[in-house]
Amino acid sequence: MSAADQQHMARALELARKGLYSTHPNPRVGCVIVRDGKVVGEGWHAKAGEPHAEVHALRQAGELARGATAYVTLEPCSHHGRTPPCADALVAVGVARVVAAMQDPNPDVSGKGLLRLMHAGIAVHSGVLEAEARALNAGFIKRMEQGLPFVRVKLAMSLDGRTAMANGESQWITGPEARAAVQRLRARASAIITGADTVLTDQARLTVRAEELGLNAELTALAIDRPPLRVLVDGRLRVSLAAPFFQAGPALVATCAAAAARDRFLEDGHELLAVPGSNGHVDLRRLLMELAGRGANEVLVEAGPKLAGAFARAGLVDEYQLFVAPKFLGSSARPLLDWPLARMAEAQELDIREMRAIGSDWRIIAVPRPRQPA
Repeated sequence: MSAADQQHMARALELARKGLYSTHPNPRVGCVIVRDGKVVGEGWHAKAGEPHAEVHALRQAGELARGATAYVTLEPCSHHGRTPPCADALVAVGVARVVAAMQDPNPDVSGKGLLRLMHAGIAVHSGVLEAEARALNAGFIKRMEQGLPFVRVKLAMSLDGRTAMANGESQWITGPEARAAVQRLRARASAIITGADTVLTDQARLTVRAEELGLNAELTALAIDRPPLRVLVDGRLRVSLAAPFFQAGPALVATCAAAAARDRFLEDGHELLAVPGSNGHVDLRRLLMELAGRGANEVLVEAGPKLAGAFARAGLVDEYQLFVAPKFLGSSARPLLDWPLARMAEAQELDIREMRAIGSDWRIIAVPRPRQPA
């Protein structure tokens, strides 16, 4: 792997990140075509059903693609989906070499695209900046390999670890910059999960607000064009259809309640999903499996301490994004997670991946550390 290979793959990853808010259920992919050391074509995948990154880059390169090297952040597809195989397109124009960041975890593709290229006499190399490529598509990879989406839990808290006053008042703990970052987390998610308590207490809508995204016009338009599925976990159907959450647009309600209410939800444009559970609590793993089956790569959980704690206790959280405000709410305020632990040995250890100031607040990105067997 040469320095030039890393440089061009880094640019391909930069292009792929443009699809952060819009490619669902597809992965985010970028492509750079290089001939004689010069970039002659670039492309990225914008949304499902539209041309893939390789096609955009090849169109830009034109005849200069013959004999060139194609840098792609994900193995070129080899099967017919909504669009023709990208591996065939690379073969047809006569590229001499293809460098992929990683193999595609999709069993319909995995290894087959690279093999198609090799059989056509094209030099193939895989694994350049693979860690970065995997991080960009962690949700797609997990869905393909485990049948579950990547679960990101967003939590806003005071410096003393409180999320709301005792009466439920929580707006606004953090400042406008942190709230804009949360809007971008919503926009990149395939689905947003919240609970009945949050909707009832905060009158939450959980929508993506274009004016708060802080993105350029092109990316804002793509993000708004593909809003995430809003999912309400309401085991006992406590939230009225007149609530602002339902007035904000179609939603999916996961419940343990009888399906007799399904027609009433359908009439209002919503979907009622019966998910097995116990004591009125939805089985969250089954809900995530259902969302993965619908193509959800990344799920954002924005909920109160009970539902967020339930995800944590079930070991379903891949990443926490904690927004910490420089203020104290006091000992009577509500805790971050409803997760009673009796001994220090039961504590969930975290690896902090990033910590930085965001406006007057701080954002901490942490992932659960695997528990060691007793």
